[in-house]
Amino acid sequence: MLEDRRLIGELKHGDEEALRKIYMEYKDNLLTVAVSLLHDTCAAEDVLHDVFVSFAAGIGRFQLQGSLRNYLTTSVVNRVRDTFRRKKHHTVELEQAGQIPSQSGDPERSAAFNEEAQLMADALAQLPVEQRETIVLHLTGGMKFKEIARIQGTGLSTVQGRYRYGIDKLRTILKGEMKT
Repeated sequence: MLEDRRLIGELKHGDEEALRKIYMEYKDNLLTVAVSLLHDTCAAEDVLHDVFVSFAAGIGRFQLQGSLRNYLTTSVVNRVRDTFRRKKHHTVELEQAGQIPSQSGDPERSAAFNEEAQLMADALAQLPVEQRETIVLHLTGGMKFKEIARIQGTGLSTVQGRYRYGIDKLRTILKGEMKT
């Protein structure tokens, strides 16, 4: 957190290297969150790009209130919501959705991971948006339920319920897919 504050200070003084460091620190996690919510790698990359462009453009008046990770994750979620609003909740068919390439050098392990990741993506896509968002923010984004409640503008118990019901639905969906 102190490193983030130092980098923000450097960025405010025109140090472009500070922006690169912030980007490199958070891009993978933020892209994973965006892909999990959108199921479209290209659209997720666009969201990530837009978030960092806006972040850099507004750095002069930026005041960090909590963690930079949570701020950027919230920005990604808000951009994803904007994308849904613009597209009237149009979603990409899962067969058309791109995948983030695996960094593993083992082809068997990579294939197994990709298959499991696709099963999870398919299952997540079947959840209501609020449950999917809650699960992704908590598990992938590392956010606490209280932070998610603030982002979603709802109560803590509602977020906890969305998470619990969403996890239960995922279990049911995945058990059904594993049997086939």
